[in-house]
Amino acid sequence: MPTNRERERRGVAAPAPAAEGRIKPSLPQPSAHSNGSFGGPFGCPPLAHLTFRWGQLDLPEALKMAGAIASRMSFSSLKRKQPKTFTVRIVTMEAEMEFNCEVKWKGKDLFDLVCRTLGLRETWFFGLQYMIKDTMAWLKMDKKVLDHDVPKEEPVTFHFLAKFYPENAEEELVQEITQHLFFLQVKKQILDEKIYCPPEASVLLASYAVQAKYGDYDPSVHKRGFLAQEELLPKRVINLYQMTPEMWEERITAWYGQHRGRARDEAEMEYLKIAQDLEMYGVNYFAIRNKKGTELLLGVDALGLHIYDPENKLTPKISFPWNEIRNVSYSDKEFTIKPLDKKIDVFKFNSSKLRVNKLILQLCIGNHDLFMRRRKADSLEVQQMKAQAREEKARKQMERQRLAREKQMREEAERTRDELERRLLQLKEEATMANEALMRSEETADLLAEKAQITEEEAKLLAQKAAEAEQEMQRIKATAIRTEEEKRLMEQKVLEAEMLALKMAEESERRAKEADQLKQDLQEARDSERRAKQKLLEITNKSSYTQAMNVSPAAALPADLPSYGLISESLSFDFKDTDMKRLSMEIEKEKVEYMEKSKHLQEQLNELKTEIEALKLKERETAMDILHNESNDRGNSKHNTIKKLTLQSTKSRVAFFEEL
Repeated sequence: MPTNRERERRGVAAPAPAAEGRIKPSLPQPSAHSNGSFGGPFGCPPLAHLTFRWGQLDLPEALKMAGAIASRMSFSSLKRKQPKTFTVRIVTMEAEMEFNCEVKWKGKDLFDLVCRTLGLRETWFFGLQYMIKDTMAWLKMDKKVLDHDVPKEEPVTFHFLAKFYPENAEEELVQEITQHLFFLQVKKQILDEKIYCPPEASVLLASYAVQAKYGDYDPSVHKRGFLAQEELLPKRVINLYQMTPEMWEERITAWYGQHRGRARDEAEMEYLKIAQDLEMYGVNYFAIRNKKGTELLLGVDALGLHIYDPENKLTPKISFPWNEIRNVSYSDKEFTIKPLDKKIDVFKFNSSKLRVNKLILQLCIGNHDLFMRRRKADSLEVQQMKAQAREEKARKQMERQRLAREKQMREEAERTRDELERRLLQLKEEATMANEALMRSEETADLLAEKAQITEEEAKLLAQKAAEAEQEMQRIKATAIRTEEEKRLMEQKVLEAEMLALKMAEESERRAKEADQLKQDLQEARDSERRAKQKLLEITNKSSYTQAMNVSPAAALPADLPSYGLISESLSFDFKDTDMKRLSMEIEKEKVEYMEKSKHLQEQLNELKTEIEALKLKERETAMDILHNESNDRGNSKHNTIKKLTLQSTKSRVAFFEEL
């Protein structure tokens, strides 16, 4: 309990002794405009709060004194003075904010205001950063803002950044806003090459960044070139390979299409889960010297303190986990670390500046506190946050499922609409065709009507011709009667001709004798002709036999007929063999695809590395690239390296540090 003297110094009246009573003057009740408390004008202290003691001041004198005080107060003295303020600009990873801060505010007041504005509850990871003569510094919570060595011109600028990093992002980062801020900060550090990231991992991380920004991949929306304006890969990676932006986009999109169904927070968490295994993730580096004056690097992160060679920030030489460190302190530029085992001597190192030692101490204290906190049961606040996060995640999952169903229904409705529109268009085309057919039918009917009229006229003409033909028939009948008479005349002429023939027969008998003579002459001529024919026949038979011997019986058969059959058989065989080969290749392809889908993430990264290895420009490899490749060839990883280093005793590691 505070003493009376302390209360007087704070301006609070001391409590009355038990033997002394308190009285309150009989005063009017508060008015409707007094907000529930009675008091003087312009915020004058209420008279009801005056305390009196028996034997020191009676009631009339107290009332008289209160009236005198009220009468001496003027309007200007009662008016509350506005506190002096200054402008502060807060820069986050994706926005800028400005606040009017009171001069008396401490760092915690400003920090709490920023966290409330952002809706951030996991405040222990973050801080307000500023620069002092090219040296990074963090705003102290228990010190006034203006008492820091910050620029005096307004607005005073601070960067709201993650000061401490989690060991396991998935388990420790609860709020979505916390995950998002870490994602943006780590992504910027990778792109700015403050965190070394191998090329194959850079492509995978870029695909998750695209998923977080654009959502699920849709070929109809995300067409070729949609990533042209995006900064997704470190410049070091782009310069290391002979690859065009289109080739990088093709490889990023190939992995981007595999992340379908992941929400923004899930994609960002996958990004952090991969990034936290990078060697430089969450490590703050400081240049130091040991007792021998050897230049080294001190790395401070969530796991402990690490000592590096200045030329190799990836693999530490020595590591000291936080659970092996009892105390850290500094005196001027000398920094002292006391191991948990009191039998082991302390080890010291020197930094370049005093403010660097201050910064190292801040980071050591914060990281050590979080290290120990992770190994204890969660506080009630964290448990509540995790429960709320689970509920929120379940709610979002249900919301995403609802939206997915609505999207599916909308797509089905759009497909139905497109089908109906297509059907309507088809019906319109059919109606147009039917209309055209009707018009053609009407034209055909008109043509048929014209043809019918022509046919009717032709029928009339034919009837006329039939009448003329009838008349011609009558004329022919009349002509036939006349022909009968002419026939009788002809018979008479025939008789006359027969008489003439008898006369001619007599003449022929006379000439028969002359014919016999001619027959004899003819017989002789025939004999001569027969002999000549026999000779000709003999000559002809000999020539025909010789030609028949020279003709082959198989000459009429096609020469290429057997060959065609073989070719046909050969073609048929080859076709069957090719079909079997194609089927075998398809089965093998499906098997390979299944195996690829079931491979581990590291194997995918190795495949991409092998794929682009031929396009690498060896002469552009940086020292970090060479060191990373050597570490990979040895099978080392971030956690394996630290685990191996901590297998040695603390004493031997301290001695090794001193001998560096």
